[in-house]
Amino acid sequence: MSIDTALDTLSQQVGTEIGVSNWIMVDQIMIDQFAATTHDDQWIHVDAARAKGTPFGSTIAHGFLTLSLASRFAYDCFPLMPGQVMGINYGFNRLRFLAVVRPGNRLRGRFTLKDIQKRNESELLRTMALTIDIDGSETPALVAEWLGLAVFDQSA
Repeated sequence: MSIDTALDTLSQQVGTEIGVSNWIMVDQIMIDQFAATTHDDQWIHVDAARAKGTPFGSTIAHGFLTLSLASRFAYDCFPLMPGQVMGINYGFNRLRFLAVVRPGNRLRGRFTLKDIQKRNESELLRTMALTIDIDGSETPALVAEWLGLAVFDQSA
């Protein structure tokens, strides 16, 4: 598939939900590992006894932990297109954390294609509306407008 064929195909999907990922369980072990990796050991994330006395009633996941799972959710929803050699995170136009994630919550990502643009002969820029749902909650953990580059082999 050429980059132009991919552009034509994706252009027809603008405005539609194009993927819903599998659920992922966030547990205290994951939260603790994220705290250790990022050096963010703020007590609301890692001290269950102290966190129990907060309005949240428990520890909560880091917002950036929740956001970091977006990459995993994208793997469920966006296999490489023919001729595509990689996908690159290009950033965010907008991001809002709407609800806390507690240990034991299951999360999944929902992706709606908002825009697709050809940047050059090897790159398509996708603008996705991302929603990270919390199982059993009407309010999502976060919403974002996520930009990603689909990079194609120029020799294809």
